Amino acid sequence: AMTEHERAQPGHEADATPEAREAQPAGEGTVVVTVEELDQLRGQAADFEDRWKRSAAEFQNYRRRTEQERADLLRGANGSLILELLPVLDDLERALANVPAEQAASSWVEGARLVERKFRSSLERQGVVAIESVGQPFDPAVHEAVGGSGSHVEVEYQRGYKLNGRTLRPAMVVVGNPPAKPEDLQA
Repeated sequence: AMTEHERAQPGHEADATPEAREAQPAGEGTVVVTVEELDQLRGQAADFEDRWKRSAAEFQNYRRRTEQERADLLRGANGSLILELLPVLDDLERALANVPAEQAASSWVEGARLVERKFRSSLERQGVVAIESVGQPFDPAVHEAVGGSGSHVEVEYQRGYKLNGRTLRPAMVVVGNPPAKPEDLQA
């Protein structure tokens, strides 16, 4: 009888033919699987792979959803902060618009104008854009009428702003009729 060590040696005659290998009894650690069991194991493997792919897709969707929620939260927080800062910009603009003529050329006023421009450009980098109002058709999505009647904006009391394309603060306006066109006057 051959020892296990002799059977394991390469080139041994007992290992040379398939018939000889089939004739050898299954050793310790060898697993014998029937075709039915193999098919069942393949089915289980396919099921596990399908479940894994679904879990991976669900995780990707979850990660995408949480990133979107985080971005929305950040935009909302930015919107709240910017909404708090807009009255400061309004006050600064009003102060600069009402500088007495004898002080208009002073370095102090020029410094205040630089601060206003820097403040405005900082807001613009965050996606804040002023809403054009005077002369435009009245749009309730971006304008808040505080007086008048008509279809076009005549006066802007407070500038409105959009943040990343969404109305952050509507413009407070007075509406009226559109200005007459020269060709309308000749008729």
